[in-house]
Amino acid sequence: MTIVINLDVIMAKRKIRLKTLAQAMNMTEANLSILKNGKAKAVRFSTLDKLCEQLDCQPADILEFQKNDDN
Repeated sequence: MTIVINLDVIMAKRKIRLKTLAQAMNMTEANLSILKNGKAKAVRFSTLDKLCEQLDCQPADILEFQKNDDN
């Protein structure tokens, strides 16, 4: 089971750059980049809340569950 972060997809659809989003969220570009690139181990609800507010989306637009076919 894997959680996939689709932040880059949503950002592309909204035509917003990492720097612009980071500034709007009062967050460093480095921390937002870690999340965008799927390297984050956890996401705070407050961060997810800000992302959804800035990108006008739902949490499910950003986070996606994918089952592994390893049986």
